[in-house]
Amino acid sequence: MSPRRARALVGLAAAGAAALVVAVAVLQGGDDAVPAAAPEAERPAPPLELGLSVRSDEEAEALRDAEALLDDGDRAAALARFEEILAANPASVEAAVGAAVAAWPDGTVPRLEGLAAAQPESGVVRLHLGLALLSEGDEEGARAEWRAAREAEPDSPAALRAEDLLNPQFAPGRPPFVAPLEAPPGLDELTPEEQLEELRRQAEDGTVEEKLVYGIALQRVGRPVSAAEAFAAAAEADPGSLPAKVAAALGRFEKDDPSQAFSRLGPLAEADETGVVRYHLGLALSWIGQVEEANRQLRLARELDPGGFYAGEAERLLDRLEEVD
Repeated sequence: MSPRRARALVGLAAAGAAALVVAVAVLQGGDDAVPAAAPEAERPAPPLELGLSVRSDEEAEALRDAEALLDDGDRAAALARFEEILAANPASVEAAVGAAVAAWPDGTVPRLEGLAAAQPESGVVRLHLGLALLSEGDEEGARAEWRAAREAEPDSPAALRAEDLLNPQFAPGRPPFVAPLEAPPGLDELTPEEQLEELRRQAEDGTVEEKLVYGIALQRVGRPVSAAEAFAAAAEADPGSLPAKVAAALGRFEKDDPSQAFSRLGPLAEADETGVVRYHLGLALSWIGQVEEANRQLRLARELDPGGFYAGEAERLLDRLEEVD
């Protein structure tokens, strides 16, 4: 991933259209579903997902280069690159994980088990140990590691990926809060870390909209716990803001218990005049495969404010849902 692309992950986070994540195409299963344990002769190498979207330091760029080599199938070159990074920084957990995965099947599981023992609070280690165990045919052990990844670092891309693997019946990721908000000017000139810090600073004592922008950015970079806290802060700052209430409700979405979000979104629908509630109900319902009810809610969103922002977003999502029917 280039530095320019890394910046865009945060810089475009507040744009409503850009925030729409179209994951409905895999609602009935697809490439992102948990892979089945295969017979020994057919077991594929585990994938590598280091979750480096926010980092822009020199080591992160080197790690992305090595990850790209692995994605391209050049395992030997990837292994050499990861080991080079590890030699320069023996404390790099990501380089150690990358080297273990690139070496597959030679010592991958023992190396990851050693890392897990030394770094029990690392979600990225637990995630990849689970993936490696699955590739060895140990589905029960894999699921245990993915649960450990979520417990170890719940506010991380690794935890979100582990949640996906534990719940392959749902679309990957979580439904995002979508709003017609603009990122502050000049954000693209900052590194991803600086962008998040600037958005945090503005949100701390800022407007409801600034708190929502920060929450959206946190969602986009895979920090669901922090995003939920930002959305809750927005709702607390202005209890009369319906968008903030919707964001706070959606921030509570977890695949183990989606009702935590739905039980809060549903009662808000009566006050909906712009489609913000109905749209997000439809979006979240599409995430868990309830396409018929999702369509109904999205049509209601479209009818509430014809020509409005959420009517347009609902129309787009209805078109996507129609494509996968």
